[in-house]
Amino acid sequence: MQPSNNEGLPSRIVAALRRQAWVFKAMSFASIGVVNSLVDLGLFLLALRYLTASLVAANILSWCVAVSGSYVMNSFITFAAESGRSLRWRTYATFVAAQVLGLVASTGTLVAAALVMPVLPAKLLAIGAAFLVNFSMSHFVVFRKRATVPSGPDRESSTQ
Repeated sequence: MQPSNNEGLPSRIVAALRRQAWVFKAMSFASIGVVNSLVDLGLFLLALRYLTASLVAANILSWCVAVSGSYVMNSFITFAAESGRSLRWRTYATFVAAQVLGLVASTGTLVAAALVMPVLPAKLLAIGAAFLVNFSMSHFVVFRKRATVPSGPDRESSTQ
C-alpha cells in the first residue's frame, strides 16, 4: 500500500531535518562557543595582564578553562542525543584531545596575526579559526553517532 500524501509529508519533513541536523548542531555549537569564547577572552586578557607576558601561556590557560565548559555544555545541549546527556571521563579526555587541534589553530593564528595587528583582533581571529576546527572534530570524531551502544560490564558509567 502506497502512503498517502498526508502520511508522506511528516516523513519527508523528518528526512529533511535529519539532512540538515549538522546545521542546527553548528548553530548550537556556535552559541555555546560564544559563551566559551567570552570566558576564553576574559581569562586570556586577565592572565596577560596579571599572570604572564606570554601570549602562548595566557592562551593555553584560558583555553583549558573554556574547553572544559564547552565539553559540559555540548554534552548536555548540542550533542545530547549522542552523549546521552552524560559526562564521562573518557569522552572528556577524547574531547580535550580533539580540541587540541583547535588550540594549535588558535595559538598559531594568534601568534601570526599579532605580528600584523593588535592583540585583541588577533585573538578574535584566533577564536574563529578554532571554531572551525573544534566543531569539525566534535561533530565527526568525539560525538559521532555510534552504530551500537555496548551493554554490560564494558559499558562506561556516567559517574566516572
